[in-house]
Amino acid sequence: MPAEKTSPQALGLSVAQLKKALTTEQKGVDRELRRLMGQRKGVPLRLLEAMRHSLLGGGKRLRPILALWVWDALQAHRGASGSAASRERVLLAGAGLEMIHTYSLIHDDLPAMDDDILRRGRPTCHVAFDEATAILAGDALQALGFQHLALAGQEQAAELVALVARCVGPAGMVGGQQEDLDAEDLDRPTARLIRSIHLKKTAALLAAACGVGALLGGASPTSVDRLFLAGQELGLAFQGADDLLDVTASTEQLGKSAGKDAAAGKATWVELEGLEAAARRTGRHGQKGLRLLREELPTGAATDRMLALGAFLWNRQQ
Repeated sequence: MPAEKTSPQALGLSVAQLKKALTTEQKGVDRELRRLMGQRKGVPLRLLEAMRHSLLGGGKRLRPILALWVWDALQAHRGASGSAASRERVLLAGAGLEMIHTYSLIHDDLPAMDDDILRRGRPTCHVAFDEATAILAGDALQALGFQHLALAGQEQAAELVALVARCVGPAGMVGGQQEDLDAEDLDRPTARLIRSIHLKKTAALLAAACGVGALLGGASPTSVDRLFLAGQELGLAFQGADDLLDVTASTEQLGKSAGKDAAAGKATWVELEGLEAAARRTGRHGQKGLRLLREELPTGAATDRMLALGAFLWNRQQ
């Protein structure tokens, strides 16, 4: 049986080509975020500045791009059931996802949580402003994110909002954060617990992005579910790569404090199994995610680009 193609190059795009495509898409997402974060009537200036500081301060914009590129791939094959939304609506939904993601980062960095001072190469929100303002900025971005998801969804608003809310709620991202905190007190967390933390805290919102692109792309319910599962597997691989980079990369490369996981006693596959075994586990999840994408997306250039991004999520240097 031939080896799986699991690098961007093997999937038909050079790293340079993929990064160029990502940069172009990131610029479009950034323009949309700046548009949405224009001077907002009734919002206290300090709160608005804190929201902008965290939201507009860089980032890979992976969640909006996943939604957009799943949508793009589906448009190459109009056998999907239902009607597809416009790409502008997908971009608006993606901006909502990025706002929700940024809210989670603001809260994750708080002294009561991971207590970090650096995010995306800049001071974290509570350092640049203050702890209370950071909490409020996170709260505001979460609400605003769901507002834009609902507006983008139109007739699918309830389905879209319910999908994302499930992924970031108590049985999703928030629950994963609680499990992550609880695991700091354990002498030796199990691989099963670590998987649960990674699945909820990181993979859930990446999976939601794939689900959003599939829903707005007119995919069938079965295909939406399968693309969501692909996002989960790629999300687990993405977090696995993060854990590896926390040990092997520098603060300058990461744009956040390196070595924080080990110093805080975080439950990671690296801590449990060592670098080599953790890298193999990361690869297994990544390969499964790519297989699911291949099975659900029609053959074509847009799917090749999506597959290259999926591979890049866990074959990266930062």
